[in-house]
Amino acid sequence: MKILVTGGAGFIGSNVADGYVKEGHDVIIVDDLSSGSRENVNPSARFFEMDIRSKAFEELVASERPDVINHHAAQISVPASVENPTYDAHINIIGFLNLLEAARKAGVEKIIFISSGGAIYGEALEYPTSEAWQPRPLSPYAVSKYASEHYLHYYRHQYGMEYLTLRYANVYGPRQIPHGEAGVVAIFMNNLLEGKRSFVNHFPQDEMGMVRDYCFVGDVVRANIAALLRGSCEAVNIGTGVETRTLTLYKTVYSAMKEKLPDVSEELSMPGRRLARPGDLSRSCLVVSRAREVLGWEPQTDLKNGIGRTLDWRLAESRR
Repeated sequence: MKILVTGGAGFIGSNVADGYVKEGHDVIIVDDLSSGSRENVNPSARFFEMDIRSKAFEELVASERPDVINHHAAQISVPASVENPTYDAHINIIGFLNLLEAARKAGVEKIIFISSGGAIYGEALEYPTSEAWQPRPLSPYAVSKYASEHYLHYYRHQYGMEYLTLRYANVYGPRQIPHGEAGVVAIFMNNLLEGKRSFVNHFPQDEMGMVRDYCFVGDVVRANIAALLRGSCEAVNIGTGVETRTLTLYKTVYSAMKEKLPDVSEELSMPGRRLARPGDLSRSCLVVSRAREVLGWEPQTDLKNGIGRTLDWRLAESRR
């Protein structure tokens, strides 16, 4: 199968591209390298440095005619979307529309669209939150993701385009950068390695920090592999269903670091506190039963194991 992965030089997209290559697929990677890295590009994939909003991207889709487009390219930061919603919309909506038009003209068989279960539901009253809850996005980033889901529905209705939406929880793991919804894992690790103090963002009523659902990137890769042949014209949550407060996350990262690097300062065992940023949600956790039904998928990596594997990668990178 020929698969085009947008954002395939980024954290999650590159891991997914690696998974597709390992499965024996013909993989094309498109990335403008605004946040991705050439070092992440699988050597067995073909790489094109370009913007998904460009004419060159349309021409690439027309010439390659991939069977599937896996769309990871995005503006990924909630605070950045609050600061500049127009820029967020240019990439996440206009860019996506350019992709959909190119896919329609080229006869692409299926779009795997990466949405955000960690953001689009808003402060959901159904908690943990299933796909049945009507999203109430509270940031421009979340709005753009939900709008894109509606465009997919339109393209299905109008042109018969096949798609599957994956609503990610907060994804972490090797190659993560300190930006986006789950960038806090990379921030904590980097700060500990550099001997810097970290901070837990919190709401006034709870200094332990916000609640999130952290899903290891290796598990996310398996969901994207399953999505090639399973799931049709619906949204599926990809997460763990396990609540983790930011302070608990920090302690997990610190303990893993202390085990491997005993010289890490005890003074860093507790982070500082600061108030939540505009666009932050107080809690987010996903019900993932539909992923089991639709994709035959479930998470396999608990937080302690995932943090340990991520730290092994981070330490190896620091020694390069």
